[in-house]
Amino acid sequence: MDTVRYVLAIVLLVGMPVSIGLWYGIHPMARFWRRIGPAWTYTVLAVPSGLIVWLLWRARDVLLGADLGTQPALLAVAVPSVLAGAAIQRLRRRQLPCRVLSGIPELSSRDAGRLVTEGIYARIRNPRYVELLVFVLAYVAFANYAGIWVLYALCFPAIHAVVLLEERELAERFGDEYRDYCGRVPRYIPRRRMRSS
Repeated sequence: MDTVRYVLAIVLLVGMPVSIGLWYGIHPMARFWRRIGPAWTYTVLAVPSGLIVWLLWRARDVLLGADLGTQPALLAVAVPSVLAGAAIQRLRRRQLPCRVLSGIPELSSRDAGRLVTEGIYARIRNPRYVELLVFVLAYVAFANYAGIWVLYALCFPAIHAVVLLEERELAERFGDEYRDYCGRVPRYIPRRRMRSS
């Protein structure tokens, strides 16, 4: 069990900053990346991503910090978090397939995609980020290393900043249609549905 927790902690340590960091590389420069296309974009961004992975790997033991051990109370948090993340993922996949999730519409000059406003996207604008945070909570609770908890806490402001960059890019791409959608649908937490009388 300790080996599994350690490996999972390293995957989180290396994977979270790189996956979130990619969007910092994409959204502010979306117009530029559209000119060179998705394949070249990811080829160019692979270089700094690989460097970050290498640096995090080299510093893994320092960054992981103390092993806080297996905690039954945290395992009790991990299980419902996995179930909740899987439920959000199932609903999100209906509207957002892997092609869109990987950023192809943001990076393509020929396929701007479409604004998704149905299904779970009619309730919240950013289910993929909520899904990510819920899933990662489960993994962090299971791994239970001090450094991973700090990294998880840092994910909240980092992801919120990515969302703000993405919103700016979507407003440029879809204009008033997107701004109207933002006025109707909250970012992260769905509004309570009003009961009809």
